[in-house]
Amino acid sequence: MFAILLFLKAPRRGHVKTRLAHHVGSKRALEVYRALVVRQFSALPASKHIEVHYTPHDAEFEMQKWLGADHAFYPQSEGELGARLEHSVECAFQRGARSIACIGGDCPTLQERHFEEADGLLDSGHDVVFGPSEDGGYYLIALRRPLPELFRDVPWSTRSTLHASLDRAAELDLKVGLLETLYDIDEVSELERALADGLIELP
Repeated sequence: MFAILLFLKAPRRGHVKTRLAHHVGSKRALEVYRALVVRQFSALPASKHIEVHYTPHDAEFEMQKWLGADHAFYPQSEGELGARLEHSVECAFQRGARSIACIGGDCPTLQERHFEEADGLLDSGHDVVFGPSEDGGYYLIALRRPLPELFRDVPWSTRSTLHASLDRAAELDLKVGLLETLYDIDEVSELERALADGLIELP
């Protein structure tokens, strides 16, 4: 079973896309966030197992009402992003996943084919697959076994995130696969780019 783990926040004004909200306001930032997540769900492979890992921990009903109850919903653990990723990945493998991919909801060009490519790379012997983002992070990480060290002591949300993760993978002697570079939406320029390309629709 190839499991896709989506790491999402409850769609609450003032709590999502906060960097973007500084420029467009919290209401518009929430509209952008909701549109991005809805678009991402439409591009998920129907053949894969989908898990929504949400925060805050009391938002399960809210998330199911928004996204439907057809998928599995799990609260994220406490701590910084690396600790939350590590915990969720470990639990997914314990539940029987053969391999997993972790994503967020803010990459407007992430498509079904990217998951298929990641799955293929894992099947061909790669230990970890990264989907690089233009801002220096990554929009996807796929694994065929738990690798907790990959999530520790990483400078998250910086231009060094992917570089540091690749260095750690090299230290662990892992075979790494890379997908094409895509972009996330955190800044106004990225939002304008996605709108111009017709990738998301806003009210």
